[in-house]
Amino acid sequence: MNNLAHPSEMQLNPEVAVFFDQQSNTFSYVIQDPTSDACAIVDSVLDFDYPSGHFSTAGADAIKEYIQERNLRVEWHIETHVHADHLSAAPYLQEHLGGKLAIGEQIITVQETFGKLFNEGTEFQRDGSQFDRLLKDGDSYTIGNMTATAIHTPGHTPACMVHIVGNAAFVGDTIFMPDAGTARADFPGGSAHELYRSVQKILALPPETRLYLCHDYGPNGREVDYQTTVAEQRQHNIHVNKNIDEQQYVEMRETRDKTLGMPSLIMPSIQTNMRGGHFPEAETNGVVYLKVPINVF
Repeated sequence: MNNLAHPSEMQLNPEVAVFFDQQSNTFSYVIQDPTSDACAIVDSVLDFDYPSGHFSTAGADAIKEYIQERNLRVEWHIETHVHADHLSAAPYLQEHLGGKLAIGEQIITVQETFGKLFNEGTEFQRDGSQFDRLLKDGDSYTIGNMTATAIHTPGHTPACMVHIVGNAAFVGDTIFMPDAGTARADFPGGSAHELYRSVQKILALPPETRLYLCHDYGPNGREVDYQTTVAEQRQHNIHVNKNIDEQQYVEMRETRDKTLGMPSLIMPSIQTNMRGGHFPEAETNGVVYLKVPINVF
């Protein structure tokens, strides 16, 4: 008798391809099911030159070519949160590769907050309808024969989600490499208390879990890196290791955040990413405009 389990009945660990955007220090990922041609794209980047207002698809094209060369089938475009430092390339990649766009259900909170801040009119829908799926805490979805689970990890933004696929977790802007600590928590809707508790969810995963980061800035001149483990974070993370409690963390995080400037692309990023990566509608002269609120941030 053959007692081997079918591949879909076992835990499948994804094959992961990494793409780096130097302008925003962002890592994007292609998560592939090793037993099929199915894949998902996480946190893709649209190149944007703010001074000129021009965008290009060079970074997204590298992802597109990788997928097309391997005859992969895109099932999902995953946004771990509404990014404030780069524009999403998900609409462009969807157009060329198909797949559904997903984000955490608290995108509605982000849309409400920034819809008011940017004085968007009633034509801007604040119901998450720009996305194909709004994920709740604990929701699962499939990438081929792999099951992915999304957990709600607010603090950096209200809509942040960590996506767990096999022995890998794609952590967005929650935790960084151990020598860099954690993400900031001072954007509208952010909370250092919530971020600490969210990080504890990550640290509660099995110690061998591979953590794939959204950003790294190479502190102290080291090479940028994109992967660590839960065990390394528990032991060595300078902000949330096992010897630091919540109050200590909050005091550190809030003090540090007061010294940080805004990301250089926050204005165009928020306005497009809260729309699922789409630019605002063109005005009567056929030109698309992005707003810069004065003395708000």
